[in-house]
Amino acid sequence: MWFPRSTDVFVIGGGPAGLAAALAARRNGLEVTVADAAVPPIDKACGEGIMPDGVAAARSLGLHLEATDAQRFCGIRFREGDAAVEAAFPRGFGLGLRRTTLHQLMVDRAAQAGVRLLWGARITGIANDCVYADDRTIRTRWIVGADGGQSTVRRWAGLDASAHESRRYGFRRHYRLDRWSDFMELHWGDGCQLYITPTAEREVCVVLIGRDPKMRLDDALPRFPEVARRLASAATVASPERGGVSTSRRLKAVHRGNVALVGDASGSVDAITGEGLCLLFQQAIALADALTAGDLSLYRAAHRRIGRRPEMMANLMLLLDGRGRLRRRAIRALAAHPPLFARMLALHIGEISNKELLTNSLSLGWHMLTI
Repeated sequence: MWFPRSTDVFVIGGGPAGLAAALAARRNGLEVTVADAAVPPIDKACGEGIMPDGVAAARSLGLHLEATDAQRFCGIRFREGDAAVEAAFPRGFGLGLRRTTLHQLMVDRAAQAGVRLLWGARITGIANDCVYADDRTIRTRWIVGADGGQSTVRRWAGLDASAHESRRYGFRRHYRLDRWSDFMELHWGDGCQLYITPTAEREVCVVLIGRDPKMRLDDALPRFPEVARRLASAATVASPERGGVSTSRRLKAVHRGNVALVGDASGSVDAITGEGLCLLFQQAIALADALTAGDLSLYRAAHRRIGRRPEMMANLMLLLDGRGRLRRRAIRALAAHPPLFARMLALHIGEISNKELLTNSLSLGWHMLTI
């Protein structure tokens, strides 16, 4: 493996966050090196759905996800028991595609853009102006930590302090069967949810997320008889069950000195929002602009602004997660007043202002009292 002697930006972590940061920095004319101990394609248990704002952010990085075999979905459907409500996106479309497909696409795009990619490289430490990789010292002006929720770079840089942190647990499996909806579906239950996303021709991704680390998909499916019935008709299970942790974490700081964090290393919102990929794409663009300007304080402000809306929506949805009677009344109220759900969805993907959250919340509360 050939290691450069120096680089403008050294990105530690070659998942989607690291590659997005590399693509954005390279677009701004910076020399970029990415290193990861793993070898692509790198998989991760996630819902594999990308909201319209994420599709647009990816496109700005030269990633035309719609040109792959990704499956379009037109909106979101909530369901619990016999109650259901759905709304189309006010603009654009969402995409479902396998995480491994997304990662390989990003690897190829980074290579085309001139990013140096060091796969199987072991990073042993960082200093003010260098990174130690496989007993070599690489000089760099900027260090980017994109090494996930359990970030070692975050610890090395002294950025572990958080203002808030909570965890839930997710388990994912793919099934070989025709999609039954043009929507990404979120099925609510007591203490857990199921996400259903089309990811390829005749393939759907099913994700369980909840607070019990011991609950698996087969344990949860009896709570969702309609989904269980549909999955029973699947020709085959297309992937083994894979688990992961969904963390809600807001760090006190996302940079120190010449080190900046991006993606889950920089904090995260619960997977219930479906905004994880959109967040990292938007953060990557903001970080590259701050690096180009030579001022990471610009990134600090942008990072907080980017995360504010998804964090608000996650808090609202997690409030429903822990309160079954309240949630059931909310879903019935939304089903009785579909335009209210459409406005909430538009707020969720950034098509209307955050200020609308209070108005919509008050309206929802009133309808819950009157159903």
